[in-house]
Amino acid sequence: MSVEHKTFVVERELAASPKHAFRFFSEPALKERWTSCHPDWTLLEEEFNFRVGGIEAKRWRTEEGHEQTFLARYLDIVPARRIIYAFDMGFAGERLSASLATVEFFAEAARTRMVFTEQIAWLGDAGSLQLRIAGTSEGLDLLADIIAMDITGAH
Repeated sequence: MSVEHKTFVVERELAASPKHAFRFFSEPALKERWTSCHPDWTLLEEEFNFRVGGIEAKRWRTEEGHEQTFLARYLDIVPARRIIYAFDMGFAGERLSASLATVEFFAEAARTRMVFTEQIAWLGDAGSLQLRIAGTSEGLDLLADIIAMDITGAH
């Protein structure tokens, strides 16, 4: 199977300061609120060490009994400004992708413009890459919604 290379960018306006928005990446309980998109999966393993050189790892079992993995290493962290990490994802014992992601936070009045850039080497089925990109976009939509609910007090 060949490798498909793609760079994509997702921008979101977040209803919070960069300092507050950054917390949704750096604090485990806040990050869990917008990244737990599969409540029917069983969490088998989890590590969250948010520091330069630190690891974030998760391993789940799907309802069908397959394992899904995520393993990241944080390369650069500037609080309220930037996060750079390298990560890979796997499914059923096969690596699906290897990526470099950059998350940038830009203050715009009392809000934040967040720019997520991912450079991905896709190793999975060629038709699945667009689904993977759409899933990333949907996750960042959820992040924006959760931050907006926190700010307005609507739960």
